[in-house]
Amino acid sequence: MEKLSTILMLYLLGFATEIPTALGFDKRPGAVHSWLKNLPNLKEKVALFHFYLHDIIGGNNPTSYTVAEAKISATSPTHYGLIRVMDDPLTIGPEPDSNIIGRVQGTNGGSSLEEIGLLMILNFLFVEGEYNGSTLSVLGRDALLDEYREMPIVGGTGVFRLARGIITAQTVWFNMTTEDAVLELTATVLYYE
Repeated sequence: MEKLSTILMLYLLGFATEIPTALGFDKRPGAVHSWLKNLPNLKEKVALFHFYLHDIIGGNNPTSYTVAEAKISATSPTHYGLIRVMDDPLTIGPEPDSNIIGRVQGTNGGSSLEEIGLLMILNFLFVEGEYNGSTLSVLGRDALLDEYREMPIVGGTGVFRLARGIITAQTVWFNMTTEDAVLELTATVLYYE
């Protein structure tokens, strides 16, 4: 049986190398290495995005869940120590039924004792259009009471390998009772093609 398992594993590995990669970019280690070797020949491009994030905490279909809280979180006006995971829709417009072009998946945590400030660790996964299957990674601070907030884009995958840039966020709508929110996001992304 062990020999059969080994043969099956080798067969599957060989088969996997012949499968064309989805969405036009090859994720195998050798392909990524080749892409990096070709980097001096690629041109840096700029992509500008404008979309909306729908963070739903209350109701029947939440997209954001509390997974941990410190003892202080329940009494903290800044939600200090509260950690949430999210899988929020990313849409073309601010309306809840607007076309979904991606998902924002990650975590956020109350990281400020004195103001409402979140540590954001996010992956923007595109599910439509020319960037389908690619991601942008964001790591930064979101001071929720500021009108505009900037968060750095620190990387990406697929089309956005080695991406960098800035996302600016502005709250369009916020429900004080449920804490549901819609954010307007504008992103400037530098990447190679």
